[in-house]
Amino acid sequence: MAECSRACIDLHAPVPFVNQQILQADGTPIEAVYKLELFGSAGTAILIAAVISKFALGMSWKTWGEAFIETVKELTLPVVTIVSVVGFAYVTNASGMSTTLGLALAMTGAMFTFFSPVLGWLGVFITGSDTSANLLFGGLQKVTALSVGMDPVLSVAANSSGGVTGKMISPQSIAVACAAVGLAGKEADLFRFTIKHSLFLLLLVCLITFLQHHLFSWMIP
Repeated sequence: MAECSRACIDLHAPVPFVNQQILQADGTPIEAVYKLELFGSAGTAILIAAVISKFALGMSWKTWGEAFIETVKELTLPVVTIVSVVGFAYVTNASGMSTTLGLALAMTGAMFTFFSPVLGWLGVFITGSDTSANLLFGGLQKVTALSVGMDPVLSVAANSSGGVTGKMISPQSIAVACAAVGLAGKEADLFRFTIKHSLFLLLLVCLITFLQHHLFSWMIP
């Protein structure tokens, strides 16, 4: 019964003319499915918590409504920013831009052992998620690593590690961070502050990956 109710509320609709019409680097078709999962959405939990808080704090509906409207106004710009960035991530994936960037780095040959983490860094910058970056470039990392004599375990781990260093400059993360602390509109300032730290940490991960392949291969399980 619960599964039926959830299925009736959740929406999974394939996007016409796009779903499974674009191939990844390994030839696997990319699914383009619009998902509206009300039960699994974080926003649903936040809305329920907001309503419960109204009763817990003894607020009137008028005061609660005013607070709700004020919050919506404050978060309007960050929400538009996040939606735009997420939309851009889908466009880059569906158009093959992300795959093209990955293939370009994969063609570095022997130096791929150094540039491997850059794939994860780019993936997280574009998608805003380390998990998404691993799904996006994990297969490419493995195939390229085997072609250049690199342990695929190291290349996939480098993809994830490099992705972590890109999280701090992901437009989605920056927009959420600024909105959370009341600094909406200061995203560019935060990006300029974090980009140098992100690049420095990425360089360290690249060097560590390079050394683990050439000098410290015994560290790889």
